[in-house]
Amino acid sequence: MSGARGILRAQLVTAARGWLGTPYVHQAARRGAGCDCLGLIRGLWREVYGQEPEAVPGYTMDWSEPQGEEALWQAALRHLSPRPLEDACAGDVLLFRMRRGAVAKHIALQTEAGTMPRFIHAYSGHGVVESALSQPWQRRIVARFSFPDVDADEVT
Repeated sequence: MSGARGILRAQLVTAARGWLGTPYVHQAARRGAGCDCLGLIRGLWREVYGQEPEAVPGYTMDWSEPQGEEALWQAALRHLSPRPLEDACAGDVLLFRMRRGAVAKHIALQTEAGTMPRFIHAYSGHGVVESALSQPWQRRIVARFSFPDVDADEVT
């Protein structure tokens, strides 16, 4: 979009909700057909910007855990804008570390902030779902980002 018109956070949340029910398919990124957690964010990027920012190489379900590389985090830093962890907004991209000492390998979109936060994510056995951002999930968040050119609007 090159800054000409910002994307509203509410538009991102609405777009993400359009992916609900999409089956979990490793490495896929097609609404209604299948996606994994990265595929959800890739698909949202395509819906907003028209094409993905870079070709995604094949990846295993363990990501880069054996090498200890933060591949997903580094990719997020190349294309998304970092935000303070404590500054939660709907429309934020969340990066999770699923267990202490492991690489961050789960990514999602926050749909609601405030006293009852929620997020949309894709994970094995469940597909794309909207879940409460409960304390166990919140403890796993290691980074928060926004899409480029995101404008604030009245989403909480």
